[in-house]
Amino acid sequence: MTGDESRFDGAGAGEKLSTEHQNQSPERQPANETIGPSVSTSGLAAYSAMAFPLAFAGLPIYLHAPDFYAVTQQVPLTVLGSVLLALRLVDAIQDPFIGSFSDRFHRYRSGILIAGAILLGSGFWMLFHPTSQATVIWFAVSVLVCTTGFSVVSINFQTLGGLWLTSASERTRITASREAIGLLGLLVAAITPPLLAGASSSADAFHWLTVGYLPLLGIACWLLLHWMRRTPTEIPAPIRQQVSWSSLLKDRWRMLFFSTVFLNTFASAIPAVLVLFFVRDRLNAEAYTGLFLLVYFLSGALSMPFWTRLARRFGKIRAWQISLAVAIATFFWAVFLGQGDLAAYALVCMLSGLALGADLALPPAILADHIAADHRQREASRLFSAMAFLSKSALAIATGLSLPLLGLFGYHPNVAMTSELEFTLSFTYAGLPCLLKLVALGGLIFFEKDLALNKSTV
Repeated sequence: MTGDESRFDGAGAGEKLSTEHQNQSPERQPANETIGPSVSTSGLAAYSAMAFPLAFAGLPIYLHAPDFYAVTQQVPLTVLGSVLLALRLVDAIQDPFIGSFSDRFHRYRSGILIAGAILLGSGFWMLFHPTSQATVIWFAVSVLVCTTGFSVVSINFQTLGGLWLTSASERTRITASREAIGLLGLLVAAITPPLLAGASSSADAFHWLTVGYLPLLGIACWLLLHWMRRTPTEIPAPIRQQVSWSSLLKDRWRMLFFSTVFLNTFASAIPAVLVLFFVRDRLNAEAYTGLFLLVYFLSGALSMPFWTRLARRFGKIRAWQISLAVAIATFFWAVFLGQGDLAAYALVCMLSGLALGADLALPPAILADHIAADHRQREASRLFSAMAFLSKSALAIATGLSLPLLGLFGYHPNVAMTSELEFTLSFTYAGLPCLLKLVALGGLIFFEKDLALNKSTV
């Protein structure tokens, strides 16, 4: 796309971007330079609000729903697990198609967001109001509707943040705010169902959870649509045919970036899969699992302003390198922890949680810089959908490899272990992810100049 093809959408509709601004790499712009209106606190709040219901929905869908159906509907866990695994694969595979559809019909993004929110809300309600007949089919359809709506809203939501017409330094602030609100939504989702269940039956608890969730989703959707009408975003000129996926992904910059994202996400997914097993069978602290997760996610949310300032001062790539080094230096100590080391593990959760903030905030901001520098507004939704696909694929692969790998060494959950098995569990949980992050850090250092350019090299 040439420099004069991109224009404002929203308050600045119809204005042309200057070729000078379009051709500058965001990484090399002065910190005080902007390409459009500055990001106001009210605008940031209106945009970021959608992150709360999106993050809130995740835990009930994948954590609470299987237990709900097993207890209230007497569905075997093996059946629920098989259905969820198949649906996770479908959920990951459909992301690129959603991205392509959203790019092709970007002029109707408001309608796409509304349709996605309706699917998300409807599926969420269906999930916790099952029928007495064909319960497994109802569960599968509910999760599919819910996750499809989630993907539609999430991909377009991230795309809008990436297309927000502002400076490169402000993009980190945008993603940091969005991800911090998302972490708060995750924390509220973690504590709300147990609180509701303590005051009523399980069925009533999840009924009231959905009753509260639907207006929350509706308000966030209204705020986002209102933000879209008021905020200038970059949109491409109409095109007859989209660039193919193969042409889009074979570029050197995008290959390096997405490879690093996948490796880092895969490294983070392994402890996410094994944390419950590690806390219960290695630390003998199952009762404190919620507290450890609270410390970890709250630390990540509170670290967002720090990473925003660090990225503004040293650049996003350098800040990402620092965060990986922090993650390795702090999380590796979990390998040496054992029964009773509760305070030490809480400290590990707090310090490694600092790096979580960077993992969530920096890669989307770097991708947004690339979209602006390389004039890829036409493919913005597809590029963000590729990140979503990699994230879901990394979690699926981590689930499919880590537990069977431990099983090969003789590990069985909630069964007494030998010292060798204890070390194997600890190393798989913390040591292996740190080694993978070390490889990702090496790649970021070796290819730093290539990635900092933010532009295609072919």
